[in-house]
Amino acid sequence: MRSDEHLERAVTCPVPLRWGDMDPYGHVNNVEVIRVLEEARIAAFGVPVGTGEQVVPPRIPLFSVLPEGTQALIAEHRVKYLRPLEYRNEPVDVRVWVVSARAATLVLGFEILDSADGSPCVRAQTQLAFYLPETRTVLRLTREQRDVLAPHTAPSPF
Repeated sequence: MRSDEHLERAVTCPVPLRWGDMDPYGHVNNVEVIRVLEEARIAAFGVPVGTGEQVVPPRIPLFSVLPEGTQALIAEHRVKYLRPLEYRNEPVDVRVWVVSARAATLVLGFEILDSADGSPCVRAQTQLAFYLPETRTVLRLTREQRDVLAPHTAPSPF
C-alpha cells in the first residue's frame, strides 16, 4: 500500500474548536487534541449504542449496529504532534480511517489538519475494544462489520 492511501480511504469530519481548547501560547492544548479525536470518531462511526441519538448520521455506521449495552473502550492512544495546532474560531478537518479491524480490536488512524493551509498538525492512532459488561466479555467484530470497514482501511499513520 502507498503511504498516502489513507487520503483516498479516510472520511473527513469537521470538528469545532472551543475557546477553552487554547493554551497560553494560542495552540490547541494537547489534552483537547484527544477530545478532537473523540469528536471525529463519533462523527465517523456514530455514538455508542444506548447513549442517545445522533443528529447527523455517521459516515460509517458501526457503533449504532453493535448489540445494546456494548461499550467502546479505548485501549490505547498514540499521538504524534507534527506542528502546533493553532486555535482558530473555525472547525478543523480530521481525517479518520481504519488501520485494522481484527476479531476483537479496531485500530483507527487520524490526521488533524490546520484550517488555514490544510496541512497535517497531528497524526494519531487509537485502539478500541468492544466490551459487553453484562457478560464481561469482549465483543468480536462480525465478518459483515469488518466488510463495512474494509473500504476505509489503510496503513497506520506511524
